Amino acid sequence: MSSAHSCQRSRRSVPEGKKLVIVESPAKSKSIAKYLGDEFIVDASAGHIRDLPQPSELPTDMKKGPFGRFAVNPDDGFAPYYVISDSKKKKVTELKRALKEASELYLATDADREGEAIAWHLLQVLKPKVPVYRMTFTEITKEGITRALQNVRQIDDDLVDAQETRRILDRLYGYEISPVLWRKVGKGLSAGRVQSVATRLVVERERERMAFIPAGYWDLSGSFATAAGEEFTAKLNAVDGARVATGSDFNDRGELKSTRSKTEVSVLDREAAEALAEGLTQAQFTVDSVDDKPYSRRPQPPFITSTLQQEASRRLRFSSRATMQVAQRLYENGYITYMRTDSVTLSTEAITAARRQITELYGSDHVPSSPRHYAKKNETAQEAHEAIRPSGDHFRTPGQVAQELSKDEFKLYELIWKRTVASQMADAKGFTASVRLSAQVSEGAQAGTTATFGASGTVITFPGFLAAYEEVRESSAEDEDAKAGKTDKRLPKIETGERLTGRDVQAKGHETTPPARYTEATIVAELEKREIGRPSTYAPTISTIMDRGYVTKRGSALIPSWTAFSVIRLLEEHFGRYVNYDFTARMEEDLDQIARGELQREAWLQGFYFGAEDGVEGLKHVVENLGEIDARAINSIEIAPGVNLRVGRYGPYLERPNPDGVVNAEGELEPQRANLPQDLAPDELTSAKAEELFEQAQHSGRVLGTDPETGREIVAKDGRYGPYVTEVIEELTEAQLEEHMAAMPTEYYKNGKPKPKKKPAKVKPRTGSLLSDMTLETVTLEQALRLLSLPRVVGVDEDGEEITAQNGRFGPYLKKGSDSRSLETEDQMFSITLEEAKAIYAQPKQRGRRAAVPPLAEFGADPTSEKQVVVKDGRFGPYVTDGETNVTVPRSVSLETLTKEHAYSLLAEKRAAGPKKPAAKKPAAKKAPAKKKAPAKKTTAKTGS
Repeated sequence: MSSAHSCQRSRRSVPEGKKLVIVESPAKSKSIAKYLGDEFIVDASAGHIRDLPQPSELPTDMKKGPFGRFAVNPDDGFAPYYVISDSKKKKVTELKRALKEASELYLATDADREGEAIAWHLLQVLKPKVPVYRMTFTEITKEGITRALQNVRQIDDDLVDAQETRRILDRLYGYEISPVLWRKVGKGLSAGRVQSVATRLVVERERERMAFIPAGYWDLSGSFATAAGEEFTAKLNAVDGARVATGSDFNDRGELKSTRSKTEVSVLDREAAEALAEGLTQAQFTVDSVDDKPYSRRPQPPFITSTLQQEASRRLRFSSRATMQVAQRLYENGYITYMRTDSVTLSTEAITAARRQITELYGSDHVPSSPRHYAKKNETAQEAHEAIRPSGDHFRTPGQVAQELSKDEFKLYELIWKRTVASQMADAKGFTASVRLSAQVSEGAQAGTTATFGASGTVITFPGFLAAYEEVRESSAEDEDAKAGKTDKRLPKIETGERLTGRDVQAKGHETTPPARYTEATIVAELEKREIGRPSTYAPTISTIMDRGYVTKRGSALIPSWTAFSVIRLLEEHFGRYVNYDFTARMEEDLDQIARGELQREAWLQGFYFGAEDGVEGLKHVVENLGEIDARAINSIEIAPGVNLRVGRYGPYLERPNPDGVVNAEGELEPQRANLPQDLAPDELTSAKAEELFEQAQHSGRVLGTDPETGREIVAKDGRYGPYVTEVIEELTEAQLEEHMAAMPTEYYKNGKPKPKKKPAKVKPRTGSLLSDMTLETVTLEQALRLLSLPRVVGVDEDGEEITAQNGRFGPYLKKGSDSRSLETEDQMFSITLEEAKAIYAQPKQRGRRAAVPPLAEFGADPTSEKQVVVKDGRFGPYVTDGETNVTVPRSVSLETLTKEHAYSLLAEKRAAGPKKPAAKKPAAKKAPAKKKAPAKKTTAKTGS
């Protein structure tokens, strides 16, 4: 960097004039401008102004050169070729114009690697001739901006190198591996350094659920009364000294865990449990022990990006994307500090503000004698220098900002405020009481058996930080009290040796449950635990794996698609190193080392792509030496002996050898196939379910009769995309095929040799989806034949173009060439005349209003808008609405699996995104630019246009 660009601290030599400050977002520029005087002009780059282009967008003379494959030259230090995107050219022109009138330039982009890279790109493109200062801040407040102006610095080339390495790494990873997926699994798929590992986590969890074998066990619970008439509940702990088994004592195969001796654990079956319960009803129990222990609970650290996403998911039902969108607005408008961070540190000013506010709101006894300091979970945290907290040196309470924020913004601000203030408060204090009591069965089948029951409860005597914020902890499915928030259970005063009466002792059966599926909150926690990715990557990663169709949501649970199973199997078998959790985490650590200047980007990329000196193969060698990949095997999963699930071009289906030995036209055994319902989760596809689906496939068709014109049988079936009618076309027998071939005239090649006779093409059966007022049980032959007559030719217009009436995905419509017009009713497909069709085409094309139809689903009042949420059928498919906000139901989610929680989440995410900006007017086409030469390498190893 030249001396002219160094970020000098002295201002004496600066000429008079405006000072230009460039930030990323327009919203942030408005907020910052409030705290800067008239001597400053604040503008926004609106994110990155340059990036790697798609290889297809490279100049013609570069497409066949070293940059042609990745827009990066692996043979020249991995030099990148950057271009200014078309959408940013106008902005760059505006910034250059503003810079001409400026006396100084302040690059005030975010204080993370991405922000550092944006600042570097601005510097490279704008080429300023005035002093340049790198200015960073974690909060948009007067105090924060003032401190930033007092602590300007140079651009950190190591941070820029780390961001650029990550960008090139992701380009190499995706562009080398994704084409393998296209060839062997399906088009449109992609692989990514973090997204593939996240998908693998979801798939592995589903595999565990598929392999899970439940175990059954029984226990007892009852009410117990003291002599004073006070009652409490307790559960059976032991029988004759042997502890009674609970769910945690079984492994996923339904067996008692080998780590415990089976003689130490008693597994009750139904007969024993019910006999024991009967023998203990009205029995006299003796209190064996009463223990009181002090209880103390510390507050959690303030939020980092991942914990904010987790808590917002649990408490507010926000998706990770919605959380980050709302947090971005809060940050840009000066309410919270920077929201992409993995540091739990609070500044001195923030700690002082929190302790002062605790004293004001809760009293001095809730303030610990010394400030709390929290250690980072990840010592290599580089994203920012402070946790997420309310901005400023004096925090505004939620009540003080309630009128300024939207509902979602207020909820998230309140969550952040509580967590920040609570993190500096005193511990919650109390005690836990545990009681053990026993009785001996005097009669019945269990006579002589000693049963021991236990109960415990926590009593909070000093709330401490709980006065501001009650933490929500993860609990097991069986911990009903914890799930209901009943953690403060008080026991009556009991003495050892006291006699109690057992009442309503009941036996209850249980079954172990498979590992819980990941939610957005728990997969973020898992990625963070494994140190995979960085806080800023979690939300886009989850969005990507859902957009790609690898994962769908059922309620809050993440369910992998069968395509994800195929993709992960291919990656595990042929790119195992690149979806290995530890290897992916080490890559993050390597990027951190580059950011700290401890590793050189070029050397690291060289080892990753071409191979390291220690003999570890590079990605290039792995891709070039894959060998044969059996696509059929990759896309097959054995569900039961002889039964395979295939991931085909049109979706997954089941296949097995036909038990009836049916032979096709080629003389090969015809396999038996069955489609899968869209809403069937992988772990629900058991061998019994597969048999049921095969049975349905054979007998699902209801015979309606015979088409009098063709003589073919007409049946009604329930298909993957809904009910439909179709005609049955019989396959030619061997004799018919031979007769057909013999009747065909013989054709000859030019050399006089006879051409082989072609087999007749298979006739595709006509099909038609049922109309809205039809059902499989009631549809008639007459109705079916009308449906099979579509598309219906209405007539020909004056231009000679044919007009047809058709039934499409979005309802009935007319089609003339490429011009389609919606019809108001389904009956019009069969009744509309040519004159009526011409009248419709004579009208200007517009989005006509369709007849009102009832909602497809109703979900009650939205917790945010408090308006009724329904699902309607729109022009572009079903959508969720509360009357104010509309959001299309993702194609990966079927209406059958859409829950109200998911509907509320979709609306919250749409509200968080805010209104879409109108698309910029496309500029007139310009002449093609002159050919550019491949850029030469710079000393900073960054090249571009």
